[in-house]
Amino acid sequence: LVIDKTGTLTEGKPKLTAVVTVPGIDDAKLLRLAASLERGSEHPLAAAIVSGAQERGVELTTASAFESKTGKGVSGEVDDHKVSLGNQALVQNFSDMALKEQAESLRRLGQTVMLVSVDGAVVGLIAVADPIKDSTPDAIKQVHEERIRIVMLTGDSEVTARAVASKLNLDDVYAEVLPQQKLEIIKRLQSEGHKVAMAGDGINDAPALAQADVGIAMGTGTDVAMESGAITLVKGDLRGIVRAIRLSRATMRNIKQNLFFAFLYNALGIPIAAGVLYPLSGVLLSPMIAAAAMSFSSVSVIANSLRLRKLSI
Repeated sequence: LVIDKTGTLTEGKPKLTAVVTVPGIDDAKLLRLAASLERGSEHPLAAAIVSGAQERGVELTTASAFESKTGKGVSGEVDDHKVSLGNQALVQNFSDMALKEQAESLRRLGQTVMLVSVDGAVVGLIAVADPIKDSTPDAIKQVHEERIRIVMLTGDSEVTARAVASKLNLDDVYAEVLPQQKLEIIKRLQSEGHKVAMAGDGINDAPALAQADVGIAMGTGTDVAMESGAITLVKGDLRGIVRAIRLSRATMRNIKQNLFFAFLYNALGIPIAAGVLYPLSGVLLSPMIAAAAMSFSSVSVIANSLRLRKLSI
């Protein structure tokens, strides 16, 4: 089972948790620059920064020359300054050791860290955390009980991803994944002989959901994701995956039982109807009895199928 971190494992409602600056710039100024820039982005992390700045009473302004670089961050001009906000792939010349240590410390807590660069120099960082859903630990436990490996995909740093994976006892993690790489990962796992189920909720999850053997979309996600998935979890609760697994396995058992009943009736009834017993005992199968036997065969299959209604999943 491959799961996208945001909205599936987590609530999908990140919150601003920390602002760290270098000497000479205060938190309010850093937030003003970062949040003003992020107003041009629709990403959940951007919304968390803007909301956090407003809650702290920071007055925002309008950014110009806004540019979004997928999987890296955003850049633009705010208050006549060139501002960049994102990961280290976007922000260059990051050499402040004290800031690096603080960034790693926050990542080890499972928080997403974004570097803020002003006029080419890194002047601070902003940390955002997306709380893990209350239902997620129980869902993970139940999936493991079904003997299924769980792999997390995330655009977060390796340290942040490993912290979350360790907290949730996940089997593996792919970190710093760009949107277009999700499809490649699904294909790679399939080429290794795995049957892959993919759970996701975003627009960029759609190709991977379509490629997976089973695509599982969150009902709280985008329409495109739901159209691409074979299954939709209406409430976005991962425990629904466990119920779907248990129901599908019970259904397959039921189908095999029904096929057994059908073959058994035919294996016994057809030879008798053909007169195989007549030379030995003079017994022929009455058409009425044959019709009743066939009807009973259908009734037994239907009755067995109806047992699924009482299945506890």
